[in-house]
Amino acid sequence: MRTTADRLRHAIGFEAIGLLICIPLAVWAFGMEVHQLGVLAVGISLAATGWNYGYNKVVDRLMVRHLGRLDKTWAERVAHAACFELGLLLITLPAAAWWLSVSLWEAFIIDAAMAVFYLVYAFVYNLAYDKAFPVRMAHRA
Repeated sequence: MRTTADRLRHAIGFEAIGLLICIPLAVWAFGMEVHQLGVLAVGISLAATGWNYGYNKVVDRLMVRHLGRLDKTWAERVAHAACFELGLLLITLPAAAWWLSVSLWEAFIIDAAMAVFYLVYAFVYNLAYDKAFPVRMAHRA
């Protein structure tokens, strides 16, 4: 299992790198001001950091309990990233609509586009992170 320090390194690295890529892309794609989308992206990032920590902790526990392992197959990585983004979308949609003064549908389109970006990014980041910082299984006595 991963330590708390490792989980924090993972979450903070994920969000910092993601913001550096996402904000300029979102400003370009939606034609909004950097402060509008920047504040939204940072707010979503903070929500995602908490969600990331809890979500991955639960997924790790479930994998150990039901599969006896922590390493993920490619299909499990895709499902892991998709479920993470779906949960985050449900959490952040009302705030996005309010902050941008747009309808829930418009906020959904913007949030969904960001989720697609983060879906691909999460897959790549988590694969790279797992290679750079492999998880060690504790042996049971």
